[in-house]
Amino acid sequence: MAVTLPAVVEELLSDMAAAVRETARIPDEHLLSLKFIFGSSAIQALDLVDRRSITLVSSPSGRRVYQVLGSSGKTYTCLASCHYCSCPAFAFSVLRKSDSLLCKHLLAVYLSQVMGACQQLSVSDKQLTDILLTEEEQERKGTD
Repeated sequence: MAVTLPAVVEELLSDMAAAVRETARIPDEHLLSLKFIFGSSAIQALDLVDRRSITLVSSPSGRRVYQVLGSSGKTYTCLASCHYCSCPAFAFSVLRKSDSLLCKHLLAVYLSQVMGACQQLSVSDKQLTDILLTEEEQERKGTD
């Protein structure tokens, strides 16, 4: 079963992608919609995209994760396929309180896809496993 974003977000991202393909820019009305839906996270996510902080890490088996270098200097792992980010804001604001749809890192992943501004890194399956295990160990240490 595929996990999807709310239809309004899916439509906005789709419209933004079409605009970028046609004009190589995102129209102001789409940026205003983004700000309306996501608040200050939209600006922070766009800043992450502008700084080219998003890297798509892929392996020969087809597994894909995104790593986002946050504004604090910490790298977070995002799984776009299930709308997950390893940052504390995602755990608190999205999962626990349900007062946000996405954190700024995950929104930056989707925007980087739309804008074609995502760095690419190919690694072995073992290296990708190590990346994910390291992330899990860091999360465990943060909660102990």
